[in-house]
Amino acid sequence: MKKVRAIMIGTGNRGTNYAERAKENSPEFELVAIADPNPTRRDYVQKLYNLPGSACYDDYREILSEPKMADMAIIATQDKMHFEPAMMAIEKGYHLLLEKPVAPTPEECVQIAEAANKKGVDVVVCHVLRFSPFFMTIKNLIDEGRIGDVMHVVHTERVGNAHMSHSFVRGNWRNSQTSAPMILAKSCHDMDILNWLIGKRCTRVQSFGSLTYFTRANMPEGAPEYCVQGCPAAENCPYDARRIYLKDRMFIQQATNSKNPTDEDILRAITETNYGKCVFQSDNDVVDHQVVNLEYEGGATVSFSMCAFNTGGRRIRIMGTKGEIIGNMSDEYVTLFDFMTRETERVMISDAVQDETINGGHGGGDSGIVRSFVQLVAGEYEGKSITDIDTSIESHLIAFAAEEARLTGKTIDIREYKKQFLKEIQ
Repeated sequence: MKKVRAIMIGTGNRGTNYAERAKENSPEFELVAIADPNPTRRDYVQKLYNLPGSACYDDYREILSEPKMADMAIIATQDKMHFEPAMMAIEKGYHLLLEKPVAPTPEECVQIAEAANKKGVDVVVCHVLRFSPFFMTIKNLIDEGRIGDVMHVVHTERVGNAHMSHSFVRGNWRNSQTSAPMILAKSCHDMDILNWLIGKRCTRVQSFGSLTYFTRANMPEGAPEYCVQGCPAAENCPYDARRIYLKDRMFIQQATNSKNPTDEDILRAITETNYGKCVFQSDNDVVDHQVVNLEYEGGATVSFSMCAFNTGGRRIRIMGTKGEIIGNMSDEYVTLFDFMTRETERVMISDAVQDETINGGHGGGDSGIVRSFVQLVAGEYEGKSITDIDTSIESHLIAFAAEEARLTGKTIDIREYKKQFLKEIQ
């Protein structure tokens, strides 16, 4: 396969992850330039690919003002910063691997899709679950007719209490005004995977949920603003910043913006940044639990739940007319029960990756999407996980509709909802 040249905009956790996966698994991938305002993050990727200083930019506007220098662009900036670089890169003729969500508003999502379709470039959104061996195994079983027609799905996004506190209470995705609603930022993954597995269009959405626990009403008496200031409840608080970051060593790269942080780096982060704040005194406003009910063409239904209060990980139960599939993304197999034989079969997952966390590459999904996108740009992709931008917009609009349903208490007709943003409704 021919070499595929790429530029990368945003070398934070997600961008670095894709750079590392491409280095390990896609020898055809050639990174030629990067842009990020943070020199620590930028320097790591520069050294990983042995890039000259002239190929490293502080600002995406600089790299995108240059003549087109590659076949594809990876955009892995923060959610609110996707729109402008995406539109500029599309105008230049770059194929895009775009970190999810596409953008934080329906209007911007649709504008990106329209621009890509007009220019004739591929925009593949990082719905990495499609590329994990776990979900690919389930998709194949459904497509083979092993459980007949899908009638109902129970899908659970177990965010994990520590992950919730790090990313959605203290972290970059804590506030819907500066990032996006939780259902979009965390679970447009899940809306997409449900659409993919069921293979039909969603027709109606309803949703319930709220921010209930991580609020000032639950703050321990005498708790200071920062955990390091000596909280009287620290010994019995699972969210004490010193416990999570210094003792348990969780999320330390993200908190410090360093690949190999020292204790001093961590202490500085929990002393000077939001990662050290009391979880009951942050400016977070996104939900800590939410349920979404979906109805599909033909009558199939879905119950999707997203909740902070668990160990973390995705679980799914798919009920069909001929059988049932049960899966835990951290297992090496899924279970299939056949109604005719009354037998239960363990279907082993080829190349299973049991670490479904961000650091573990979403169960192999991160490696899979980079490899597949490189193949797509080279004209050699033959799989079924890649999706076009219009399909991604479909799942994003479901997430936006779910948030509106949660806030208003209404059941949202998806076709009517889409008319606000799309010129043509299929």
